[in-house]
Amino acid sequence: MRAITGTDQLTITTLPDPEPAAGEVVIDVVAAGVNRADLLQRRGLYPPPPGAVDTLGLEVSGTISAIGDGVSEWSVGDEVCALLAGGGYAEKVAVPAVQVLPKPAGVDLVTAAALPEVACTVASNLLDTAHLQSGELLLVHGGSSGIGTHAIQLAHALDVRVAVTARTPAKLERCRELGADILIDYSSDDFVEVIKESGGADVILDIMGAAYLSRNVSALRTGGRLVIIGMQGGAKAELSIGALMTKRAAVLGTTLRSRPVDGPGSKAEVVATTRRVTWPLIEAGRVVPIVDTTFPLTDADAAHDHLNSGDAIGKVLLTTD
Repeated sequence: MRAITGTDQLTITTLPDPEPAAGEVVIDVVAAGVNRADLLQRRGLYPPPPGAVDTLGLEVSGTISAIGDGVSEWSVGDEVCALLAGGGYAEKVAVPAVQVLPKPAGVDLVTAAALPEVACTVASNLLDTAHLQSGELLLVHGGSSGIGTHAIQLAHALDVRVAVTARTPAKLERCRELGADILIDYSSDDFVEVIKESGGADVILDIMGAAYLSRNVSALRTGGRLVIIGMQGGAKAELSIGALMTKRAAVLGTTLRSRPVDGPGSKAEVVATTRRVTWPLIEAGRVVPIVDTTFPLTDADAAHDHLNSGDAIGKVLLTTD
């Protein structure tokens, strides 16, 4: 099979076709999602977990072509998408069956590649970690990103008020169209002051990490929950414990890639929650996958450049055709 390898320069290489181990399926890949985690891995800052392949790619869509021992819920020919620990930038990938999701009705197979990583990240963090409730106020940093565009829609569908930060009028307008109630241009507005005017955020979904830590805590209302899922703004920062205690607030950090396949807090649990909560909303048209640009697999470098530019609204995909 063809696969993308390399770091400084991404190149097409021929690798052996994967064989399914017990509990796995092999997917003939139609499309793969491009994520900032891929950019970090190229820089040596986000290595794959032990036992995972070092080929880039954390999500794919395609058709099941082989099934390992012990797999009964999937059949050869099923159209699916899947959450991966790695290996998505290839024509075939082996993946634990519990990390596979059916292609949602009404979504084409290429576009389905835009769903697993964002849907699982958003559902697990907003529902399982932050326990977001109807009527609360959610602040999403990077509202026009793949994570952001999905979080806006899921929260809106659950009757949650949504505030977003983004850096251009076009991005903020797209966030409004998707259901955002409060639009904050972070190049000119102070998000802390804007959120305080609305009473403070119950939940903040943050991709920035250190750069926003103290300001995020300031923007929380009493009992608020800050969920950090990225470190684009750095990994270390000081925090006033007094401010946290006064607000009886919580700061929570999570990752998805390093979770175990099975067991408490596993990828299997995350995928099950996502399928139960998010898939009906997608099939009803209330949550729509947002794809900015699609590149052929051979143009993976260009896809990375586009994502890294910050210009994308929604997901960037690679296709194998």
